[in-house]
Amino acid sequence: MREICLAEVEMKRFEIITEVEARVLDIGSTVELIRGGRVTPLARDTLKTRRVTVLESVDAASPEITGPSVSDYVRTLAVGADQSGVTLKTELIRYLRSQGRTVHDLGAFDARDEVDCLDVAATVALAVARGEVEAGIVIDQTGIGSAISANKIKGVRAAMVQNEHLATCAQENNDVNVLTLGASLINVEQARAIVDAWLAVVLRGSSCHRRLEKLSRLERS
Repeated sequence: MREICLAEVEMKRFEIITEVEARVLDIGSTVELIRGGRVTPLARDTLKTRRVTVLESVDAASPEITGPSVSDYVRTLAVGADQSGVTLKTELIRYLRSQGRTVHDLGAFDARDEVDCLDVAATVALAVARGEVEAGIVIDQTGIGSAISANKIKGVRAAMVQNEHLATCAQENNDVNVLTLGASLINVEQARAIVDAWLAVVLRGSSCHRRLEKLSRLERS
């Protein structure tokens, strides 16, 4: 019996591999990523655990760009903060605008202002829920109060995130559309990395869709 070479085996081909796809691939299998394709950060960990080999296609016919890119997946955001997060908010807005995104600054505008983070979070969340922007970011001392407030708005899924891994999990598994950050917990560089990880994820797969349907039912109950 002759050996079957790798070229004779029809491999699964992907434009993007998220954790949803990675979890259902056979342990020890080999898959192909078309030229220009992407593997999300969380998926890389799962692929490594399942010993899945990813080969990058050299097919010239494969498209250069597949699916939404980091720069155009989320084009418009609303960003708000209480007085404790004004400095971090200013830096993040500058960073996001440098990427070509449209950012609406919903205050506070001065660290001396007395602003309730619950009010700011509700304002940002409403902008997301009404479709005025595609996503929102709220900053307070810890990010906890803002997350609680934002989640009171129907259609909003907010999460307080402290690192890149959690940002990726929040988006891949729960389609978080409002990110809350704690100004006392992270610095500007960490905030940029967290936001980049959050915005980089493109949602695919029925598992996440089922979770979102469950969340919608809970909202209606």
